[in-house]
Amino acid sequence: MREIWSDQRRFEHWLRIEILACEAWAEQGRVPAEALPAIRRARFDIAKIAEVEERVGHDVIAFLTVIGESIGPEARYVHLGMTSSDVLDTAFALQLRDSIDLIVADFAKLRNAAEDLAIKHRKTLMAGRTHGIHAEPITFGFKVAGWVAELQRSEKRLAGARFEIAYGRLSGAVGTHATLPPTVERRVMTGLGLGIDAAGTQVVSRDRHAQFMTTLAVAAGTLERIALEIRHLQRTEVGEAFEPFGREQKGSSAMPHKRNPVLTERVCGLARVVRGYAATALENMALWHERDISHSSAERVVFPDACALVDYMAIQMHKVLAGLEVHPERMLQNLNAGGGVVFSQRVLLALVDSGMSRDDAYRVVQSAAMRALSGDGGFRSNLEADPAVRERLGNVDSLFDPGHYLEHIDEVFDRLNLGVRK
Repeated sequence: MREIWSDQRRFEHWLRIEILACEAWAEQGRVPAEALPAIRRARFDIAKIAEVEERVGHDVIAFLTVIGESIGPEARYVHLGMTSSDVLDTAFALQLRDSIDLIVADFAKLRNAAEDLAIKHRKTLMAGRTHGIHAEPITFGFKVAGWVAELQRSEKRLAGARFEIAYGRLSGAVGTHATLPPTVERRVMTGLGLGIDAAGTQVVSRDRHAQFMTTLAVAAGTLERIALEIRHLQRTEVGEAFEPFGREQKGSSAMPHKRNPVLTERVCGLARVVRGYAATALENMALWHERDISHSSAERVVFPDACALVDYMAIQMHKVLAGLEVHPERMLQNLNAGGGVVFSQRVLLALVDSGMSRDDAYRVVQSAAMRALSGDGGFRSNLEADPAVRERLGNVDSLFDPGHYLEHIDEVFDRLNLGVRK
């Protein structure tokens, strides 16, 4: 990613665009064919470009000055009919396309790790939680399957963003092609593997960039969702899953017992940064008339940063999921907290089926559960001590069987094509 956004790569793209444009002009007879060898031999020196830019205050002019010196008299054909945005925006599209290819590849690795985890813990029972409170039994694999599904959607959105951003333009000042015919534009974009922004102005339409950035923000949100869940599961009083912790790793400078979820906390923090960048990209959609450069300074910061951050976050989350320590015994212990309160709905429905009114059944079950959670007996024992429950339900073993909650788990795995891995 660093290479994609380096000055070296950027200037390589600029030079490639200029050479392709000269070749296109040569096909139309505007540039002499004999000038092409000298133009193709053009070279640049990054330090010299910076030195010239310091004097002239314009990056593209500085670039053209330096490569012109390496070309000689034939340099007069370079940048023929073009404006700076032709080069800048088209090269920008190449950098964004290359960046998202890296991000998609790392998201695929992360999804594979999530799939392995889901399959491994397909039947690992744990308490499902709503509002942070125990709800009903689920499996850890079922929870992770939700991550897999969201990662799959992120990959599709990223692929869509790649398609939308892979557009350039070579249409001259204000975008009318008055000095740069569409034939040259088509030839250059074909050579670069880019589409043509159909009705751009002097710049490529910034809704494309806004979509790209908001897609990155949504992808970052997916990573944050997974990271936040793991942070909760690692809490001392939960203790069900832990991110990797090196043998010599330290958690706190003051408290040696600490094992902090630093990787997942880092991901959550960086997701906030990417969301902020999305707001900037949306602001950049509205420019004055056919062009201004209010977007340019911001884009030079937010796009390289966002691409690097989302890719880094995906790499970190792959490290977390591939090395996640899962504690099934702790999950089962937590599931049984309060003497089985997670089975309350099963008991409620059984009492209703027995003929008891829903309101009366709710009061009976709620009373048994609340007493258990406050330390007064266990949920099941409280129910079994209630004459009305004994009379209507008799043996309640089947109501406390967690297997009931796994009946349709396989359907979710089938939908995601999560079979057993060899």
